[in-house]
Amino acid sequence: MQVNHAFVPSNPQRGQSGRFVLDADLSSSAKCPQCLIDLPSNEAVLEHLQQENGCWPEVQDHHIPVPPAFLRSTKEAGKDDILGCYHPSSGYIFGKAPNILEAMESDQFAYRRCHTPFYPFQDQAEFELGKFLCERLTQSDIDRFLKLEWVRQAKPSFSSKDQLLAWMASLPTEPKWCSTTLEITGYPTIQPIQLIWCNGLDVVEDLFANPIFANHMTYDPHVVVDGDEREYSEYFTAKQAFEIQDQLPKGATIVPVIIASDKTPVTRHTGGLKMHPIFVSLANIQSDVTAVAGKFMPDSSGHLQHCYTPLAAYTADLPEQQAIACVSKVASPIMLATSQSFGDSYRYAPRTKEHTLSVIYDICQCIDPWRLREFQEEAKAHSLSGVHQPFWRNWRFTDPARFLTGEILHACHKFFFDHPFKWSKELMKQMTGREHRDLQRTLVPSIAGVAPPQFIHAIHALIDFIYKAQNPVYTDTSVDSMVGSLKEFHDHKQAILDAGARRGTKGTIDNFLIPKLELLQSFAVFTKDIGALIQWTADVTERLLITHCKLPFDRTSRQSRTFTEQIVDILNREESMRRFQLYLFLRMHNAPLTNAIVTEEQEITETDPALAWIAHIAPGDPNQRCFVGPRPVRNHFLKGILSSTATTAFHVTIAPDRAKMSINEVQQLYVLPDFGQALSDYIAKASNGQPLASWSSGHGRVKTWNKFWLQLHSVFHSWLIMPSQVIQAAPPSQTFPLGNCDAVVAQSIHGDWTVNIVTQVRAIFQPIPPRHGTLPHYLADKPLIYVQYYEIVGHPHDEPTISMYVVAQQYHDGPDGQRMRLGAVIPLTDVTHAVELIPMYGAGADRTVGAATSMELYEHFYLNNFSDKEIRLALVTFLS
Repeated sequence: MQVNHAFVPSNPQRGQSGRFVLDADLSSSAKCPQCLIDLPSNEAVLEHLQQENGCWPEVQDHHIPVPPAFLRSTKEAGKDDILGCYHPSSGYIFGKAPNILEAMESDQFAYRRCHTPFYPFQDQAEFELGKFLCERLTQSDIDRFLKLEWVRQAKPSFSSKDQLLAWMASLPTEPKWCSTTLEITGYPTIQPIQLIWCNGLDVVEDLFANPIFANHMTYDPHVVVDGDEREYSEYFTAKQAFEIQDQLPKGATIVPVIIASDKTPVTRHTGGLKMHPIFVSLANIQSDVTAVAGKFMPDSSGHLQHCYTPLAAYTADLPEQQAIACVSKVASPIMLATSQSFGDSYRYAPRTKEHTLSVIYDICQCIDPWRLREFQEEAKAHSLSGVHQPFWRNWRFTDPARFLTGEILHACHKFFFDHPFKWSKELMKQMTGREHRDLQRTLVPSIAGVAPPQFIHAIHALIDFIYKAQNPVYTDTSVDSMVGSLKEFHDHKQAILDAGARRGTKGTIDNFLIPKLELLQSFAVFTKDIGALIQWTADVTERLLITHCKLPFDRTSRQSRTFTEQIVDILNREESMRRFQLYLFLRMHNAPLTNAIVTEEQEITETDPALAWIAHIAPGDPNQRCFVGPRPVRNHFLKGILSSTATTAFHVTIAPDRAKMSINEVQQLYVLPDFGQALSDYIAKASNGQPLASWSSGHGRVKTWNKFWLQLHSVFHSWLIMPSQVIQAAPPSQTFPLGNCDAVVAQSIHGDWTVNIVTQVRAIFQPIPPRHGTLPHYLADKPLIYVQYYEIVGHPHDEPTISMYVVAQQYHDGPDGQRMRLGAVIPLTDVTHAVELIPMYGAGADRTVGAATSMELYEHFYLNNFSDKEIRLALVTFLS
């Protein structure tokens, strides 16, 4: 099926009908949404609907969000190179039911809000005051604030913190947070273990029915084919979604659960208080926003769907993965590998759910699992931890070998700094702080000439693997390429041991028995099974530890006796306030409580779906300031300067850094003696040799800027607008004695050929028109830049251990025979990409040369293909 990119039609059997009436219990009675007869279960409803001449709803097309894999930029709409098809029997609609905002209309105080929308508060200002106090102050601070004389004169409706908190508690919200003290008979603890929890299925239903995500939801497994190859990106494009869907009843919807957990200390110096939160999300929600029996649940648009909830991914660090998989510290959580085989270059058989449960069962036949010490000792002999009832044992479609995904933050980045970083440091004894921060992207060219070639080759291959593991989109070919990089590392890793670079506290280590290294073997399988691994990164978990653990703790009294109850109240209150605020905003603008599906082609700059929704409803409303979220990417494609192909946008400030300069002043300030001649050459070429009476380089004036902004679309998702990059072109200063000038790739047209060349931007300027005259378009339409050229003197295949382009500054003989860098004036819009150049330091870097002068004092550079994930793919294209 070819996909229509403006509107992806829903599955043929999707339709709308009356509301389903269902009890909460999955096995309780239910009613047919059409004839309303009572049936014993949801499964019986499905059988009834599918009978010949049954009550299956009439087919009515409705809009659903276009999956990210099928989105295109407005410039590419209509191209036919991406094809796809949905699973034939997924995601049917069985009726209507309220989403979470519509459900607020039936709250116990909804009738009061018909006349007083902000009830129990008087108006919006009073609600915002109460919300601010609850979010920012402790309870004792709220009391002190309300006792201020100025506040007493203002006479807010609430007069005490107890009254304010009670009002906030009365706001509608679901699901509710609760707390329970865990006690195990015969195993007392020094401090009570407090469990703060929500009903997991309630959380899943709440997320699934949240209209904020309406334009970011996916309900159907779909195969995406780009050219001749299948694509793997979001969960629903990968193999597991299709495998599960094939086993579900006709019309069922997969609601894949994502879990993440980590532990964090919440007391800074004393007390030793730790929290171990578990965060839940859904793989239906697109990652750029990142049940045994089925259950009927309303989706974000209020359509009732028959849902199943497999555990798609569990994000955790290695020790926690081992605990979840019920294995000991010497075993892999996902493979049948143990510590003595962690350095092997091949992938072991998976540690499946059936295997682990079978071993646990066999041990239970010999030893009572509640005889903990004996049972644990026997379990450790089988590389197990001693847990005999793992939470996933009866969870259908859930297997640790599949849901304990390869995780980028711990398995790649932290692994890198724990191992490859230290190996390289053994050979480079002096490393600056900046090198520590930027090491992953600058390490390979930095150790060139210092480390043995095979050592460099191994490090390069491993970094190459880490970068490829972060791609948001894959094909079979790119997955194979990732596997090939890991194989390259294993083929050359002996050089690291030969150099004595792998060391521990007791000296040199002669093996690679590293647990995280073994995990990398499964990345390719995970990518095809559940989609790109970047969508499961623990970076999100790290942020949530701050917002949902540490910050709430700061607003408690910090007394262990009441801490748990306070945290529960804070979490419930915050969710109530956020939801109530959005509900009121929509009601005040007479907007529907369902988020309309956007069907036209669009380019994405918003990163927060709630902010995108309210901006669409009321684009100029100052009350948008009440909603906090990531700032959207500024879209220079709307009002900026565009390249001739409209694929690149540029921006300079309205006010230049220097408003009026002569050509001679520019030459002196920027130390560019040939600037005037280069500008004259540009004018002669652009005018076809015609003399220009209104302006000349001898008498004309220009304005100059120190920098411009360059913006591109993602090379992985053409509809996604990337944050703009700043390109510096500042003249010499005290901080940068030779100037601060960045490198770019620019296009040079020679007849029918377009050549991409590497240049350094040395000046950004635009001629100023005479007082009573105008300038020709090639001077007036857009700024110009003076660049100095590099030539490519080495290709990646010339030195495969480093595998980077090598460029050298280009020179020519000046008027007096002196050696000068070759430069020219070109339009700003000739620039296509920003690039990073790293000097070829050789066997020993010149310590007198720093970051502020290296671009000028070195002549040969590596074109760094590790500068970011986007440029890696672009470099292959525009320099090949």
